[in-house]
Amino acid sequence: MWNKKVAVIDTDKKFTRKIEEIALMVGYLPLVVNDARSAVDAVVQSKPDVILLGLRMPNKNGFELAVAIDRASGTRKTPIIAVSDFFSEEFVWLMGLCGIKKRLKKPCQPLDFIWAIENGI
Repeated sequence: MWNKKVAVIDTDKKFTRKIEEIALMVGYLPLVVNDARSAVDAVVQSKPDVILLGLRMPNKNGFELAVAIDRASGTRKTPIIAVSDFFSEEFVWLMGLCGIKKRLKKPCQPLDFIWAIENGI
């Protein structure tokens, strides 16, 4: 559990601050990215152990980012956990196509995030 690098990608700054606080309390090394356009570069540079990815973002949605992250050099096998306030059957199908293995529905409890991170690797 200690010293795992966790990338948190979402445009919701309140959400990412909460996850960053939880990650630090548990001993993870968080990387917060609030801009979908810079997310792939940030992930490639930091090489996180797991990625928490918001699905509904402007500019690039989480599905597009998951595909770009999957294709990026050095990040192909990084587990991606989708985090959203809404999931539909289409989302589940798209997540599978994009390489997203797990999902969490907002709002989540801190233990939900810890469990997902620990079991996402």
